Amino acid sequence: MSKVYLVGAGPGDPELVTLKAKRLLEAAEVILYDHLASHDLLALAPASAELIYVGKKKSDHAFSQQQICELLVEQGRRGVNVVRLKGGDPFIFGRGGEEAEALMEAGLAFEVVPGVTSPLGIAAYTGVPLTHRDHTSVVTFVTGHDADKIDWSKVGNSETLVIYMGLSHFDEIAARIIAGGRRAATPAMAVRWGTRPDQEVVVGTLETLPGLIHERGLKPPATIIVGEVVTLRDKLSWFEKLPLFGQRIVVTRAKDQADSLSTPLRQLGAEVLELPTIAIQPATDYGPLDAALAKLGEYDWLIFTSFNGVKYFLERLDAAAGVDLRAIRGKLCAIGPATRDALERFHLKVDLMADEYVAEGLLRKLAAFELNGAKVLIARAAVARDVLPDELRRRGATVDVVEAYLTGAPADLAARAVATLGAKTDWITFTSSSTASNLIAACGAEALRGIRLASIGPVTSATLRASGLTVHAEARPHTVPALVDAIRATGIIEE
Repeated sequence: MSKVYLVGAGPGDPELVTLKAKRLLEAAEVILYDHLASHDLLALAPASAELIYVGKKKSDHAFSQQQICELLVEQGRRGVNVVRLKGGDPFIFGRGGEEAEALMEAGLAFEVVPGVTSPLGIAAYTGVPLTHRDHTSVVTFVTGHDADKIDWSKVGNSETLVIYMGLSHFDEIAARIIAGGRRAATPAMAVRWGTRPDQEVVVGTLETLPGLIHERGLKPPATIIVGEVVTLRDKLSWFEKLPLFGQRIVVTRAKDQADSLSTPLRQLGAEVLELPTIAIQPATDYGPLDAALAKLGEYDWLIFTSFNGVKYFLERLDAAAGVDLRAIRGKLCAIGPATRDALERFHLKVDLMADEYVAEGLLRKLAAFELNGAKVLIARAAVARDVLPDELRRRGATVDVVEAYLTGAPADLAARAVATLGAKTDWITFTSSSTASNLIAACGAEALRGIRLASIGPVTSATLRASGLTVHAEARPHTVPALVDAIRATGIIEE
């Protein structure tokens, strides 16, 4: 049965969304999302889902609230699963009640999925608990959107006061609270984009915070917390102490492989922008690979130089008639840990792995073996360096190099690169020579100057340097975890 789901997207960090919200997003046919909902959550939706932006910012409303309610009813009547993705919690200053009333009056089935409301996220990510045995046992949540509707002489003396949407009116609000008897020296803070890597915190007192907000140029959306608990921030703050907090890092890996790099960077506090500069596709002609699979038992060595080589080789083997893994007689060779792990997922034991995860490292490892007369199969990308097969042939091996997959630049790369790199960018990561050359071809080397560049290894670094660019960090060993470590060790750009 189709329904409309009013889903809380949480305060900003997409990992704070509930498991139920994740499940509903993954099954959604239509998603109406607002300005405060993390756009990373939209990636959970099926490719076929219709995404409709209904965001409302100060003086910039894509739709009025009445129009949003009407649109929800309209979509709900289509008999599809509709997710209304709302920042924070739908029923805490989220106007979810109005939307639920509209659905009820239209006779449409709906559910409400709670989310982490912004002050709860802010409390956790700034080190300011909203309640504390030594400081407060009372918390008051209030909207500052229309300051004249609130009796600040009453609510202003709450032990912990949380003000939603009050940034633009805080000069007036603070004055009214002080006039109502609250100490002017009461600790207070304003937090913009709480729980996100660009979280911005301004701390002062009820008296000084309005001026500090103006000095910093703090803009909505922001939440204000007033009370003695604010003094605990210096002791309990942890999020802003993460080693990569405040760093904006671009990940150029293929879309379905970016997460292995993006996730650890986010865990270290970085803001990660995914800009796939490479697209992995099936081979244009599987004839040579199919011919190799038909005589798989003849090869003495099977050499894999990438995770993708393993993936597409085994997918093609699985589709082949009359042959399967039992036909493998030769030794298995992997260029590095990621490639080895890909083989071991299929319970294939790797006989040889390079110490240095490049073709030259593999050749050094193979030097201990007699290769004269050996038959070698290398399943790889259509375009790759020939250092490995050329040297193996020089050593007397018969080498079949077959195309297992194809790499290329995404069609819209140039436009997306301009949009992504136009914002403040601290780092760009490159996990292959192709990710580097494709981005340079799309936007030019000049667009990358002034940004720190992190490379997974010497071949990728050489591609960057050939365009006159500086490599600021290189992974050693040449793995994704080591790339993260290299960025962390290099530190923060000096302003």
